[in-house]
Amino acid sequence: MMKHLKQFSAVSIIGLVMLFFTTSCDDTTDTFHISTPTAPVLAELNFTQIELDPVNTSNPALTLNWAESDYGQQTAVNYSIQFANDDAFTNPVVAATITGQSALTLSVSEINAAAGNAGLNPFEWATLFTRVVASIGTQQSEPVASNVINFQVYPFFNYVFNDYYMVGDATAPGWNNNNNNPPLFRDENNSSVYYYTGRFSDNGHFKVLQTKGLWQPQWGTDDGSTVGVNPGGGTDPERFPYGGGDGIPEGFYTFTINFASNTFTFEPFDATGITSPASLSVQGSSVETTTMTALAFDGHIWFANSVHLTPGDVSFVTGSGDSWGSTTSFSGVATNGGGAIPVVVEDDYDIWFNDLTGRYILIPLNL
Repeated sequence: MMKHLKQFSAVSIIGLVMLFFTTSCDDTTDTFHISTPTAPVLAELNFTQIELDPVNTSNPALTLNWAESDYGQQTAVNYSIQFANDDAFTNPVVAATITGQSALTLSVSEINAAAGNAGLNPFEWATLFTRVVASIGTQQSEPVASNVINFQVYPFFNYVFNDYYMVGDATAPGWNNNNNNPPLFRDENNSSVYYYTGRFSDNGHFKVLQTKGLWQPQWGTDDGSTVGVNPGGGTDPERFPYGGGDGIPEGFYTFTINFASNTFTFEPFDATGITSPASLSVQGSSVETTTMTALAFDGHIWFANSVHLTPGDVSFVTGSGDSWGSTTSFSGVATNGGGAIPVVVEDDYDIWFNDLTGRYILIPLNL
């Protein structure tokens, strides 16, 4: 009997354990359920148009208020403030996000940036559409959009890019920081990445400056692989590309620098067979035809200084009639027959073009 009793007890215990786990797995009391969310309701504004002040950019521009979305649970709701140039929000721009609140004030600079990112032209009245999109959780789950309201806005132009210049005995200006120093050419898709392809003289070095005529801030290297910076005062970084010692052998090279990661590369460039045009000019609806000049130091680098441009477009036209252009404003890579470069704001510009790579940069002087 004792043997059978022990056997029964073991079976019973196993059964009880299995029953416990089965019951536990079926317990859904902690499952989070939400109902179909109600959309937030965005209140109408008490104005119909706003002209953005380019001087007092930190001042408040508008306050948005909305009735909160209901997800049927006590949970924090995320709200994303979106703007667009059409009421379908084909390409929405997120200006700000906030959690658990139903009002938000945006500054002049924030509205101006949203208008520009939405594709509105500066110095023109246009309609800007806005809405609030509710969601929950860190993955912005179950999004639901509010009604759409709109207002007329007159944006100013905000030039958000930095420009950088070459200096050093390996380059055209020598160690003169204000000698028509050629710029680095900014990547059209990543504003942290810049290039310079051209001739470097024998046994020379160079640095990078942000402002012509000033030695600070300056960029160099101490180890030949990472970027060193001196924003003013203290010890200056060493010279590109090796950080000191012998200079580079004369030839054509591509210098690439990433200001976000503080890294750079310096690699030989094969310029064999690339012939510069006999002449080059800037033409288009934005400008009276303006002749460009090739650097005496490197005939592949062309420039035209203080050229007045109005909204429209420009192209680089050779003496033989080839027209080089692209679709990106301020900087990019032009190709023969590649269209016209958009000019979005009136100003005086320094214009540079590299016929080795097709890279161009238009640097506004007063924005």
